[in-house]
Amino acid sequence: MLRTYGFSLVFSAVCTALALWWGVHSGMGLLTALWLVVVLGILEISLSFDNAVVNAAVLRNMTEFWQKMFLTVGILIAVFGMRLVFPIVIVSVITGMSNMDVIHMALDDPERYGKVLTDAYPMIATFGGSFLFMVFLKFMLDPERDIHWLKPIEARLSALGKLESVAALIALCVVIITAMAIDEALQYKVLLSGVTGIVLFVGINTLDQLFEQRLKEMTGEDHSGGGGAVSVVGKMGFSAFLYLEVLDASFSFDGVVGAFAVTRDVVIIMLGLAIGAIFVRSITIDLVKRGVLQEYVYLEHGAHYAIGVLSIIMFVGTQYHVPEVITGLIGVAFIVAAYMSSIRHKKQEALKGA
Repeated sequence: MLRTYGFSLVFSAVCTALALWWGVHSGMGLLTALWLVVVLGILEISLSFDNAVVNAAVLRNMTEFWQKMFLTVGILIAVFGMRLVFPIVIVSVITGMSNMDVIHMALDDPERYGKVLTDAYPMIATFGGSFLFMVFLKFMLDPERDIHWLKPIEARLSALGKLESVAALIALCVVIITAMAIDEALQYKVLLSGVTGIVLFVGINTLDQLFEQRLKEMTGEDHSGGGGAVSVVGKMGFSAFLYLEVLDASFSFDGVVGAFAVTRDVVIIMLGLAIGAIFVRSITIDLVKRGVLQEYVYLEHGAHYAIGVLSIIMFVGTQYHVPEVITGLIGVAFIVAAYMSSIRHKKQEALKGA
């Protein structure tokens, strides 16, 4: 346990120490800084716990090299890229300011920085929402999936999944409805953002299928080929790595924007969300190492239901603010319900085998 969460604990201690120093330096105060960092860390974990479950489902099928890449380079991208750099780039694009000017604005005028980022939320939410919605649909519409949690719903969705391109069609309809319902000045940007999210998902999924098909052609179903096969496996690992990073980015959008409801201090926001992001990575590792998804068979289902609800909330959030605490609680509720159902399933299987 310490080996899995040790780095997260050390990293959190460093971030907390930096937050305390910033609290004194900025005049915020030690206790206020500590409280805000803790709240933001918990917020990020609650919003992204279902992300950890889905990450684990993908990560367990990746090679050791790409697992290490996700847990090293992926951490840098998640913590510093998505929680710090990406919001700055968004504000820079919207305002036409240079990145350095945006950084100065974030530090010197956080109210204005937060407002610009919040104004951009409809586009951010539609992109992230469409990608997450495709993640949800891919799982639920899989015609080959034989384990169903909420069987009356999932059996029908699996049957619907036999129709080609039905997931993209459903997602496009949702994006179009979202764009039509929003202010006319933002309709084109929202529509473009949503379509981009769908195209990115389809592109990554197509790459993965292409590499998988190439691997089968080279090695047969046993996947025991030579150097060429190793190269294809590496490409499959890269597509899975790219998928996980975009998935994490889609989750992080909501956390970054929602954090401004807690505080306008961008330094505290970055440190608090970084703590949460690191712990989500550790939870992912823990789930993979202990084989939790194989043992608790409905956890992955619960995570995807939570992702589906989060995507709908992001679409709704283009016009109406949904408190982050509700989003987090819904995700946790699905995970807990799936966990309890998995325990009952294990007991039933044990009785059958007795």
